[in-house]
Amino acid sequence: MPTLFAALRSLLFVLFLIITVIPWALAVLLISIFAKGDRVYWACAAWLRVATYGARYICGVRWRLHGLENLPTEADRKSAVILLSKHQSTWETFAYPALMSHPLAYVFKRELLYVPFFGWAMARMDMIHIDRSKRTQAWNKVAAQGKRLAAMGNWVIMFPEGTRIARGQKGDYKSGGSRLAIETGVPIVPIAATSARCWPRKSFMLRPGVVDISFGKPIASVGREPVELMREVEGWIEAEMRRLDPEAYVGSAQTVSAARA
Repeated sequence: MPTLFAALRSLLFVLFLIITVIPWALAVLLISIFAKGDRVYWACAAWLRVATYGARYICGVRWRLHGLENLPTEADRKSAVILLSKHQSTWETFAYPALMSHPLAYVFKRELLYVPFFGWAMARMDMIHIDRSKRTQAWNKVAAQGKRLAAMGNWVIMFPEGTRIARGQKGDYKSGGSRLAIETGVPIVPIAATSARCWPRKSFMLRPGVVDISFGKPIASVGREPVELMREVEGWIEAEMRRLDPEAYVGSAQTVSAARA
């Protein structure tokens, strides 16, 4: 019965997303004709906030934020950072713009632009969409647009594992985010997020619970090497994931290796 109830709530949440995104996306397309920049971003972020709170009130997905003091304050609008986050679920892609008070610029695969309504609205925002099959061109685009956005004080956000990773697992941390930080000279803020507790990857089923999001202290990028810098980011994120969600790593080889280290 609890599983059936969760499935019904999850179905209701999906219907809620579909019903709300269509008029919202059309409104964003209209607004984008007359407004640019932050106004379009915040119009889109408003729907993401609706989606995040929809997950809370329909499916019982709540959240706790740790380390917010490690982000630049709104008083310093020009303090750019590169945010590198653990990626377990669709939840954090919705929640970050909804929960952060500063515009974010995602680096994402261009295929998302073809998703009806949702992707069309995304295309109107100043973000970095790439063709992952063309790695050199993709990196050149990330570097060029990342420098421009950082100069504007925007926060660029990337998922260094590249895709959603199952709870208790670790993907291959790619150095694109650390390379961008070094190119722009801005610090990295690592983020750990336990979203798979409530919304596992490749599943429409949402379970009640609490997602912990932890922001690490900024890591300076000046004078660093990309691989070595990403290794430090990876070390912090994976250690923090084990602290926040220890039951997900019980008995795993990764936990044993981490304990020996």
